[in-house]
Amino acid sequence: MALPKKVMTLNLFACALLASQLAQADEPWTNPDWADSAWYIGGGAGRARATIDKDTLTRSLMNNGASGVTFRTSERDTAYKLFLGKQMNKYFAIEGGYFDLGKFGFDATTTPPGTLSGEVGFRGFNLDLVGQLPLSERFSLLGRIGANYARADAHFTGNRLYAVTNPNPSEKKLNPKVGLGLEYKFTEALALRGEAERYRVNDAVGNRGDVDFYSISVVYKLGKPAYVRPVSYIAPPTPAPVMEPAPAPVFRPAPPPPRPQPVSEKVTFNAEALFDFDKSIVKPAGKQALDDLLSKLQGMNTEVMITVGHTDSVGSDDYNQKLSIRRAEAVKAYLITKGIDASRVYTEGKGETQPIADNKTSEGRSKNRRVTVEVVGSRP
Repeated sequence: MALPKKVMTLNLFACALLASQLAQADEPWTNPDWADSAWYIGGGAGRARATIDKDTLTRSLMNNGASGVTFRTSERDTAYKLFLGKQMNKYFAIEGGYFDLGKFGFDATTTPPGTLSGEVGFRGFNLDLVGQLPLSERFSLLGRIGANYARADAHFTGNRLYAVTNPNPSEKKLNPKVGLGLEYKFTEALALRGEAERYRVNDAVGNRGDVDFYSISVVYKLGKPAYVRPVSYIAPPTPAPVMEPAPAPVFRPAPPPPRPQPVSEKVTFNAEALFDFDKSIVKPAGKQALDDLLSKLQGMNTEVMITVGHTDSVGSDDYNQKLSIRRAEAVKAYLITKGIDASRVYTEGKGETQPIADNKTSEGRSKNRRVTVEVVGSRP
């Protein structure tokens, strides 16, 4: 398959993936722990520009009777790459891939009259350490450093062909590579990258040079958890008053047995007791605290359970709101695993809007980082 056809196929795949994911762009970002440890795949295409030394060819032509050499070069071509990566954490990833940097040519004219034309292409594999610096929830700066193992395939023609020992040489070399770029995340799973990379290469006849690759890439993270839209809490309707019939003048029936008394219990948990710092996964000590709460509710006819997450004022309003929702959802998920009917458990996130202490002190902020569980039901 010719290189343009490969690039066209890559672009069609990227457009299809982009269209399918943009439909989910309005979903909240509720899986940061997954996103910071996921595997991902991607592909990119763009333009490559080569800067190759010509000293070796010039000396060879001069040693074989030429008194002057003039070069006319073709230094640009279409290039593409495919890659697989593993996100190590929020800031670093390991990435390996395959690249085809295209083909670059030259025409050498000599004095006395003579010509030598050549073309060389570069393709191979790379392994990089990728650094990411978040500028916002969606934008990140990228930097990479690594190595490329490239194969150079050259072909020479012309009446000065005797200046090269092999008209079709090839060479494989391990060289360094670096790059800079910018990434924009459409969703937690899909992102678009623009990058400039420099590959150090050898051209199979003893010359060294650089190929600069300017590309646009689509990146897709694998295994995204299914999004469950939180259920809004709706208070149960107030029952209509029951009209008791007037007692009969002669016969007074025995009063009915007392109805179960409604009960409302509210428990507040310190967030550090349930979660690690800046996480939304209930830790073992937090599960024990929730188990103790459930044991106290034995015998209660539970109608509604409401979990409400709160945070302190450190961080942006948007981030704290999402963190409070994730923590409330995590407590709900654990209660469901203990046998509580999912349709009776509701969640809310209040972010930093309802402090119970002064956020200017560490003790006050600790009190404000909390999750409350309110149980409404009745006891016989």
